[in-house]
Amino acid sequence: MHVLLEGYYRLLKLLLTLLMAVLIVPVAMQILSRYTGVIPRYIWTEEIARFCFVWVIMIGAMIAVRDGTHFDVDVMPHSRRKWVELALRLLVNLAMLAMAVSFLWWGWDFGILGSRQRSEISGLPMLAIYIAWPLAGATWTLFLLERIWADITDFNRGGPDGSR
Repeated sequence: MHVLLEGYYRLLKLLLTLLMAVLIVPVAMQILSRYTGVIPRYIWTEEIARFCFVWVIMIGAMIAVRDGTHFDVDVMPHSRRKWVELALRLLVNLAMLAMAVSFLWWGWDFGILGSRQRSEISGLPMLAIYIAWPLAGATWTLFLLERIWADITDFNRGGPDGSR
């Protein structure tokens, strides 16, 4: 399972890189048309830039959850006891998991709403953007369950430094 999640994680990083490159094109077109007049003003560039931006944010959040750099604020004092550290990590991860499940649950309805709409400018189905929410929730859930499993496994083995 870890191998599949690692492959998915790498795919997300590749998609994020591609989306950042794609985002540069409509934004550059907007800037060039606004300040130089070299190219005409296209109205679709704003919408495509917005779609890319939303996906960049959501995929970036998915990657950050796997990296352990998103939603996690270090407010509790560190303990020398490994079981206290485990309990605090589990508390944070379970709170994040609750948010992930809410994105998945209500994001599903959001996606259904988007499946019945089309964008006014480009005519793209709004599902192309609304599906990002339940997909993020599902991805966060997978990555958080992987992290919870790893934390419990590390604790049972004696922790990363070999002590409890």
